[in-house]
Amino acid sequence: MSGHSKWSTIKHKKTAADQKRAQIFAKLAKAISVSASHGGGDPNTNYGLRTEIEKAKSLNMPKDKIEAAIKKGTGEDKSGARLEELLIEGYGPENSALIIKTITDNKNRTTSEIKQILTKNNGKFVGEGGVRWMFEELGILRVDETQIHDKEKFELMTIDVGAKDILMEGEFYIVCIDIKNLQNAQVTLEKFGIKNIDASLEWMPKDKLNLPDAGKDKLEKLLDALNENEDVQEIYSNTK
Repeated sequence: MSGHSKWSTIKHKKTAADQKRAQIFAKLAKAISVSASHGGGDPNTNYGLRTEIEKAKSLNMPKDKIEAAIKKGTGEDKSGARLEELLIEGYGPENSALIIKTITDNKNRTTSEIKQILTKNNGKFVGEGGVRWMFEELGILRVDETQIHDKEKFELMTIDVGAKDILMEGEFYIVCIDIKNLQNAQVTLEKFGIKNIDASLEWMPKDKLNLPDAGKDKLEKLLDALNENEDVQEIYSNTK
């Protein structure tokens, strides 16, 4: 029986891992499709698409799935419903503010599902603009610190291309920049030999809220529940 039990556990873990991988690829495919629908299917001329493809490749998404997502976005593949971006705002535990970025083919369904998740996990849905004023949408460049051999030179370069702030997040430098300067900043840093730059648009909090440990645990549970929803792409919080 112990052998059977062990195999069941391994099988369950593998199934869970496969499901997680499939969920990640499904979310990446949505992001690629939306980017292609906005700016065309050529990553050389569509910067947003290029960044989404790079992200997908870094997570080992198969090439055929990437190409299929592009075709769906450009309309070459007409199967399925049209996808749209939808920002949902709410509060989490201890009045923490949340912006939830989703991609959906049914805004009413997605909004209803997110409302339910918030309500069940010590959160609250608010209307458009309810918490957005607490955030600023910025271009973000993440650079592994191993790429930086001269910190002062790197900081000067980022200032020259319009950086508003430089932060540390674990082993990464986080360069905050105006959205209009994001593409130029990435290209400039790449010319100086800095590789594997992760570029994205993100909602950064203007001020950060410090939660007690109990509040952090509740927020973590809420974030896990939100991430399980297939339409949720990114979640931004104003917590430390």
